[in-house]
Formats: sequence, C-alpha cells, structure tokens
Amino acid sequence: MQSSIVFTIFIIFSGAAVLATLALYTRQTILLAYILLGVLTGPWGMGIIPDPALIEEIAHIGLIFLLFLLGLNLHPQELLGMFQKTMLVTLFSSLVFLIVGFGVSWLFGYSLIECLLIGAAMIFSSTIIGVKLLPTTTLHHQHTGELIISILLLQDIMAIVLLLIIKGIGAGTLPLMEFLLMMVALPALILVTWLFYKYILIRLIIKFDQIHEYIFLITIGWCMGIAELADYMGLSAEIGAFIAGITLAASPIAVYIADSLRPLRDFFLILFFFSLGASFNLDLISGVALPALILAFTMLILKPALFKLLLNKTGETPTISAEIGTRLGQLSEFSLLIAVLAQNLEVINSKASYVIQLSTLITLAMSSWLIVKKYPTPIAFSDALRRD
Repeated sequence: MQSSIVFTIFIIFSGAAVLATLALYTRQTILLAYILLGVLTGPWGMGIIPDPALIEEIAHIGLIFLLFLLGLNLHPQELLGMFQKTMLVTLFSSLVFLIVGFGVSWLFGYSLIECLLIGAAMIFSSTIIGVKLLPTTTLHHQHTGELIISILLLQDIMAIVLLLIIKGIGAGTLPLMEFLLMMVALPALILVTWLFYKYILIRLIIKFDQIHEYIFLITIGWCMGIAELADYMGLSAEIGAFIAGITLAASPIAVYIADSLRPLRDFFLILFFFSLGASFNLDLISGVALPALILAFTMLILKPALFKLLLNKTGETPTISAEIGTRLGQLSEFSLLIAVLAQNLEVINSKASYVIQLSTLITLAMSSWLIVKKYPTPIAFSDALRRD
C-alpha cells in the first residue's frame, strides 16, 4: 500500500485524537495511545502506513526541540553544579544496570558481545519521558528538572561513546580517533555557540524583538543550526540543541520563546511516539518475550530504587529522590538506537536487538503511566496533578 505524506499525517493525528480520547476516558497516559497507534497502523500491524522511515526522520526533530526548550529553562552555572553532584550517581548506577542487564541476558544464552550490548542498553533513561512529563512552573520541579537533566546529559555522552564503539566494531576498527575528536568537539562547540550568541544573535534579538515572526524564525534557525553543527562535529543533534537553548536562557525573551515553541515540540513528539510503535516487528515477539519481560520489570523496579538510594546519599530529600528515581525508571530512545544500529551492522542478531527494543517499549509504556498517575505532569489524569 502506498501512502502520501498528507495521508500519513491524517492517519497519525486523526487516529491519535481517537485513541487519546479513549485513553483519557480510561485514565491511561496519552503517550501509550500514540505508541499503540503506531503498532496498529504500521507495517507489522494493519499496514496502513507501510514505511515509517520518513516519519522517524521527521519525528527526530521533536527530540531536538525538547532539548532546546529544556536548555531555555536552565542556567549554565546551576547546571555545572548539578553535574558535580550527579557524576558519581550516574557512573555507579550505570555500572549496576550494565551488570544486571548482562547477567539476565547471559542466563538466556546470548553471546558475550550481545550480553554486553543488552547490558549497556539498560543504562540509559528516556530523555523524552524524563523531560516531557516534568512541570517547570514551580521551584521544586525546576530543581528536580536540573538533577534529572544533568543525569540524562551524562548518560547521553556515554551513549554517543557507545555508538562510536558499535560503529567501530561493525567496521572492524577501534574508534579511538573519533572518541578523541569528540572530547575536543564538545568544548569547541560550546565556545563557538557562546561567541556567536554574545556578538551576533543577542544583538539581532534585541533589535527586532517586537517582530514576533522574526523571533520565531531566528529561534528555530538557531536551534536547528547548532543541532546540525553538533551532528557534523561528531556529537549528537540533541546535545547541540541543548547547548543552543542554554545560551538563550538568560536572554530577555527566553520565556516567550519557550511558550511559542511548545506546540511545535508537541507536534513532532506525537510523530516520535507513533514511530516507536510503527517500527516494532510483532512477528518476533514470541521469541524474545520472556527475556524482554524479565529485563523490563527488573529495570522498572531497580532503577527507581537505586536512583533513590544514591540521590539520598548526595543529600537530596527522600521525597525528591523517590520522584527522580521514578521519573528515570525506564529505558531510553538511545536503547532503541543502539539495538537498531548494532543489528544493522551485524554486531548482534535480530533476537538480541528485539530483546532490547521490546523491553524498552514495555518500560516506556509502564513508566509513563506510573509517572502520570503519581506525580505532577502536563498530562496528568487529575486536575490536582496537572501542571505545565
């Protein structure tokens, strides 16, 4: 079946509206509706949208905007302080998740490299779940958000290194030079971004701040431009977008920019969650269901408990530590990327890849439901918990 981009967008947003309505009536998170729609209409469901590759490419923009808007709400000095606080938490927790993931997959007879990559995929928590479901309008959640994002950004750096290693294994070489270049590229990108902002961008914003269309245009250009530059330098577009956002955090119109871009972000994030469901091959579920379920439920229990324990040790209150642990208690879109890349490069087989993918989807679905039910979010079930 052939489908035009217009028909595809029609199916996604009309179907999402219907399923989201049902989800709200049954007190489920609407994120699950988007994923379920992808499963039902994708190539391994009814096949209404036979090739979700284009949607996946477009949906990636949602993640870029998400990180950009996140940067707009954080000040660099506060973030550096949070990095110092969460560095050991991130490193120790990552080691534990790696060992547990390795052990579970080893019991099911996967090869050494497959066990290592399955274990590595357990390290990462979802940036989209962590950020999209976090209110930013109260002091408590600004602090909570800073802690969550510092952990997620450190994980993102580890994910980029892991992706380089996978590419090197697939090519039969060690990516030492690429790794060294990345270590140089990050401070270089920060410096270039700051200089351009200080001497060019902020002057343009101040001069034409009353022309809203221009501010909207230059903001998107800035976000996407720095994201593309970061990608070109061997980093990730998401890190570039975050740096672009954080440089604008002190500007006089940061709040206006954030409010203007939220609808655009949500548009692309709907596509992102749809693409998650549409990309999953239902035919392979039976062969990987048991290890995927064990991994998923192990991480859903272990991640919140371990983050709570470690953050308590750093001086955070039990309440905040428990909330952060729950909000980080799932696998990540980076886990999916690792699984797909490793399979495409024939580093692991399809079964190992789908163990990672299925366990990731399970944790994304269950974790988002738990967060929406228990904590303040922009899409909470109850009015008392609904905060933007």
